[in-house]
Amino acid sequence: MILSELKNYLLQHKRATLRDLVNRFDTDADALRSMLGVLERKGRVRKLSVKACSSGCSKCDPAGLELYESLDG
Repeated sequence: MILSELKNYLLQHKRATLRDLVNRFDTDADALRSMLGVLERKGRVRKLSVKACSSGCSKCDPAGLELYESLDG
């Protein structure tokens, strides 16, 4: 996968969780974080703050709470 595919996916969907991106691109979460970091530094995407679910159970998948948003278009 290349950065342009990731950027285009976010551009098309506006927002996506890291879990969604892992499933879509069948890629390791850490590898995606690195690519997303490049896009963040270029001002193409931003990581949004998402709080854990209100139940406080701490069982939520952290990748499901890591949300990225396209800043293009």
